[in-house]
Amino acid sequence: MSWFEAMEHHDYEELVLCQDRNSGLKAIIAIHDTTLGPALGGTRMWTYASEEAAIEDALRLARGMTYKNAVSGLNLGGGKTVIIGDPRRDKNEAMFRAFGRYIQGLNGRYITAEDVGTTEEDMNLIYQETDYVTGISPSYGSSGNPSPATAWGVYRGSRQQPKKHLVPTCWRVKR
Repeated sequence: MSWFEAMEHHDYEELVLCQDRNSGLKAIIAIHDTTLGPALGGTRMWTYASEEAAIEDALRLARGMTYKNAVSGLNLGGGKTVIIGDPRRDKNEAMFRAFGRYIQGLNGRYITAEDVGTTEEDMNLIYQETDYVTGISPSYGSSGNPSPATAWGVYRGSRQQPKKHLVPTCWRVKR
């Protein structure tokens, strides 16, 4: 299946390939759906077996963000970025600033945040080039790394006792 066929099959809106030779940036921004608002999704930095695997991951994750944002009741669509590279070796300021310029070029259609392999400090570098980033340091007026709050919410949700749901009469089967 071609990339256009895959995008059409799952109704993706946009796939952006980002490259900056000087910094080593190789990134994919996938925007799945902006029906409810701008696409929101983190920037993941990871080593991939191939460029095709990176594109597939970006597309898969972007679609998941569409559903996650919708089920959470947010007026946001779904998007995701993957930066190809080893987050322990390949990061540099120029890379994240170049990436911030790509986000700025999308004029608010995509908002990014921290994800696997990226940090609050990386988001601060992106913020030097665009306002379309969240999870930046509190010194810039943001909440910082959202991971602790997310983890706490998952923990609290897992500790809740299941509620007994009444089955509507129309669903009951008479014997």
